[in-house]
Amino acid sequence: MNTPDEPDIAARRAQIPLEAAGRRIDQVLAELFPEFSRSRLTAWIKAGEVRVDGRTPRPRDAVRGGETVDIHATLETPAAMVAEPIALSLLYEDEHLLVLNKPAGLVVHPGAGNHQGTLVNALLHHDAALASLPRAGIVHRLDKDTSGALIVARTPQAQAALTEQLAERRIHRQYEAIVNGAIIAGNSIDAPLDRHPVDRLRRAVVEDGKPAVTHYRVRERYRIHTRIECVLETGRTHQIRVHMAHIRHPLLGDPLYGGSLRLPKAASEELITTLRGFRRQALHAEKLALEHPVTGEPLDITAPAPPDLLALAAALRADMAEHQDDH
Repeated sequence: MNTPDEPDIAARRAQIPLEAAGRRIDQVLAELFPEFSRSRLTAWIKAGEVRVDGRTPRPRDAVRGGETVDIHATLETPAAMVAEPIALSLLYEDEHLLVLNKPAGLVVHPGAGNHQGTLVNALLHHDAALASLPRAGIVHRLDKDTSGALIVARTPQAQAALTEQLAERRIHRQYEAIVNGAIIAGNSIDAPLDRHPVDRLRRAVVEDGKPAVTHYRVRERYRIHTRIECVLETGRTHQIRVHMAHIRHPLLGDPLYGGSLRLPKAASEELITTLRGFRRQALHAEKLALEHPVTGEPLDITAPAPPDLLALAAALRADMAEHQDDH
């Protein structure tokens, strides 16, 4: 690890795939180097810290395919990235990686309006050496209000290996969710995603977007809601949330894609209170299956569902039982 007076350097080299021909360089780099945010990569391009076949590109420049891209950039650690004694629920830990059960409501990265109290702040308190890694070692993302299993690498080698597994779709990611509407049977959703054309906070199904595939099956049916299991084939931002809304079964409680609250007929006051009080998307990352980045041994990790999701399912189940004679 560098001393405080020495900036950390991100040094990467890769070949641009031939099939990327015609696409913007900033888009291609975001897929080649998923450990860095697109905004950070764009800033490096503008600063001249990215070379494509020895030339300095602009973010909007199109690639031909086959070029060699080199990154040699300074990793600035924001002042906001300070260690804070925030409790972590660890599911697995060794010297190479850790997997934690992220609670709903915890922001992952410091940013505008969230300089403290984030998962990064908690991780730096747990292991100060994570400050030398991009994104403090975080390999993939969970939305602020999504709970569940999250992988954090503790060394550059582990981060590179885990990022490669993720890019090659070799990490099995399974979620549970409660959605609006009665789903009869499981299915797969194959619908490309990208930024919403108008609202930059949202993602949308876009014809020329990035490939996105979600598989789902029914676990439990309620009167006008369904508990499902989702498996990601790809890992796009808001993927499950957008895909389920796309087939008109948005996640219960989703503030961005969920629409208005739906109440079953003749619902009890207890159920109404529970449904109105559930103010996040009903989504939990429950299982991860991956290869250990150093030993290669298989790791199967389960994150117990949080109390609010369990209480929600219990309330819907009780309502279903109470009105079973209505069907």
